Amino acid sequence: MANIHDFELTGIDGSTMSLEQFKGQVVLLVNVASACGLTPQYEGLQALYEQYSGDGFTIIGLPCNQFGAQEPGTEAEIQTFCTTKFSVTFPMSAKIEVNGDSRHPLYEYLAGKDGKFPGDITWNFEKFLVNRNGDAIERFEPVVNPGDDALTSAIEAELAK
Repeated sequence: MANIHDFELTGIDGSTMSLEQFKGQVVLLVNVASACGLTPQYEGLQALYEQYSGDGFTIIGLPCNQFGAQEPGTEAEIQTFCTTKFSVTFPMSAKIEVNGDSRHPLYEYLAGKDGKFPGDITWNFEKFLVNRNGDAIERFEPVVNPGDDALTSAIEAELAK
């Protein structure tokens, strides 16, 4: 695979989500969970999305239940939680695995042994910033909040290109 645009996900609504539709956009990929101490990051992620989406930026939330079983619900329950509690409007996938033998191919590309940023995903809300060409350019630890200067500066720098 050349870049993220070569991958497909299942959307949270069960539809096919081709990442090719995000060509020309700066994308933040985030593995998310509804019952995590970091779950309030949804609020900041939505704020980032609202602030920069008009400039060619999007976020894709990727629910994952691999860390402390903190995303146990169905896709419908996750979607309801995200929209009612945090007013999330950015795209979300169906649940995926980000580590192990059943790791989604997108995460094998990002963090697999031959990936741009090799090494297992450490926890919920780990973030990958992708440039307009679909190349992963930065990886941010879960504790990096959406409003953190390092993250917003990186987003702004890519949007300015």
